[in-house]
Amino acid sequence: MHPKRILVVDDEPMNLKIIRACLEGPEYQLDLAEDGGMGWERLQDEAVTYDLVILDRMMPVMDGITLLRRMKANPRYRTVPVIMQTAAAAPEQVAEGLAAGAYYYLTKPYEPDSLLAIVRAALELHGLGEERAKTARECKAMLPLLVIAEFQFRLLGEAEVLAAQLAQLCPSPEMAVLGLGELLVNAVEHGNLEISYAEKTRLKWEDAWDAEIAYRLSLPRFQERRASVRVEKNSDAVIFTIRDAGPGFDWRDYLEFSPERAFDPNGRGIAMARQLSFGSLEYQGNGNTVVARVTR
Repeated sequence: MHPKRILVVDDEPMNLKIIRACLEGPEYQLDLAEDGGMGWERLQDEAVTYDLVILDRMMPVMDGITLLRRMKANPRYRTVPVIMQTAAAAPEQVAEGLAAGAYYYLTKPYEPDSLLAIVRAALELHGLGEERAKTARECKAMLPLLVIAEFQFRLLGEAEVLAAQLAQLCPSPEMAVLGLGELLVNAVEHGNLEISYAEKTRLKWEDAWDAEIAYRLSLPRFQERRASVRVEKNSDAVIFTIRDAGPGFDWRDYLEFSPERAFDPNGRGIAMARQLSFGSLEYQGNGNTVVARVTR
């Protein structure tokens, strides 16, 4: 497995030293930049692809918010995750960073374990997105005659395959698969397996998420549960209706990026799906049914 390449942009040498020490190892390859201008220069190197950027907010030459906005305006970096590290953690400052595209936050000073957990979470979500897009590219137009169909699934692997297949019905499969993957995976994790937001946060911090998924899937209580996705294609749109067998949740808090959750390793999937993949996203009833629409 190739190491994940990370760009760290910070004007304080001690911070660069700390981050390098925390992320030292064969799984990461670090490039360091001492201000925003130097960071932007590194991002212009066509021979280098970054999996993650760790970005200080307050810097000379070019501040972190300006650099972040430049990144997100460039299609090459639009989906690259950014961790904003800052001492400016007021809600309005965090909201500004979220609006610019920083979906992960660390408040200085932070513990090494916090940095590692956020880095793992950001790389995991980015890796899932890239894998889904790759699968979508490899899938040919296998469903050109489909008008209405319904599929059931139980496992995360089944959800990922379905997302890649059904994305082929959309004008931009590589964008649609990102959101479909999130919604179908959520139907298993948070729906059928009833893992709450707080539980997922704890499990992510403890690096115990995969083990918990496997354990719950083995429990008799959950073994018979199936989620479903119904797809309908018409001249105007492709409409996905996803249902799970869980008790539902209060979805209202998750449609937008929240400053209160910016420091957690999870809680971005629904907002990212709504923003990047769908023309509309509507939860119904108690939250165990969601309707996503992609305009044709």
